[in-house]
Amino acid sequence: MLYFLHQLKDSADALEILNVFQYQTFRAAGACLTAFLLCVLLGNKVILKLISLKLGQPIRTKEEVHQLAELHGGKSGTPTMGGILIVGTVLIATLLWARISNPFIQTLVFVTLTTGALGFVDDYLKVAKKNSVGVRGKVKLLVQFVVSFVAVGYLYQHPETGDYIRQLYLPSLKYPIIEDMGILTFLLLPLVIVGCSNAVNLTDGLDGLATGCTITTALAYAIFTYVAGHQIVAEEYLFVPYNKYAGEVAIFCAALVGAGLGFLWFNCYPAKVFMGDTGSLAIGGMLGMVAICCKQELLLIIVGFVFVMEAVSVILQVASFKLTGKRIFKMSPIHHHFELMGWEESKVINRFWIISIIAAMIGLMTLKLR
Repeated sequence: MLYFLHQLKDSADALEILNVFQYQTFRAAGACLTAFLLCVLLGNKVILKLISLKLGQPIRTKEEVHQLAELHGGKSGTPTMGGILIVGTVLIATLLWARISNPFIQTLVFVTLTTGALGFVDDYLKVAKKNSVGVRGKVKLLVQFVVSFVAVGYLYQHPETGDYIRQLYLPSLKYPIIEDMGILTFLLLPLVIVGCSNAVNLTDGLDGLATGCTITTALAYAIFTYVAGHQIVAEEYLFVPYNKYAGEVAIFCAALVGAGLGFLWFNCYPAKVFMGDTGSLAIGGMLGMVAICCKQELLLIIVGFVFVMEAVSVILQVASFKLTGKRIFKMSPIHHHFELMGWEESKVINRFWIISIIAAMIGLMTLKLR
């Protein structure tokens, strides 16, 4: 919305400064600061409202998680559904600073709203029923895939993005390994969105863990999307897939970085509020969709390594127990394994953040490895 202010510069010399609103870098910084300030200013009010509504996080019992119940028992009653802060501030900042006519921005807003709504229902059911079940797994997956199919389908049929999203790239290669995925587009790309959404959800088990990893991942993808939308840099210098609409996604990523920083103000150890599935499912959906917008879907495995590690630990644990009757880890997701090894919660969080930062830097290095 604020983008159009630069058009007023011709009406008076004094308004020449409004020219800065046409630049994506300026608007990305504005979106980041807007989301951060909104989160910090509204945080306490939202937390108090969640407490007054008795929307406390249900903690799994000793029968369910054994020793972990002793470690996390003090978290009982901490308000959940704080993800509405992240979702709300990201959307407000995006609507203010990004060009809403952009098909990538439209798709990101749709995915954010729908996955956030799914997470909200999931959190509400958990609180209302006072257990950790929420929306049934099959129902949750069905909704996520429907949302993903709609999002991918919109970009697939759009004349400015259809050919672009049908390509498949490997990190560090100049040219696509598949020029036109055809129907595979509707198999691979929804898996990226759904997989990322659930991976972030699994990571959200310790105070600030998922939030910190979100910040580093979103920051890396802000750079990827900006580069993908800059024709000279993309096609003549770095040789990455170019689309004129991709650069605007950097503003959305910056908004997510700002919202993450603002939410971390309250969510850092010891947390005053949890994001819940409202936040984690939405964040994962956002990141998966962002990766599609800049054609760096497979690179998400590297940049979002902590999320991948958490999801893979659950898959391996379940597979091992079903096949052999034995567990690989003391508990999954893997952050609980380290807790049960004796690591303090803050140590697990800080070390996973470090891994996330390193993973993001390795991902960014691939920009020059072509």
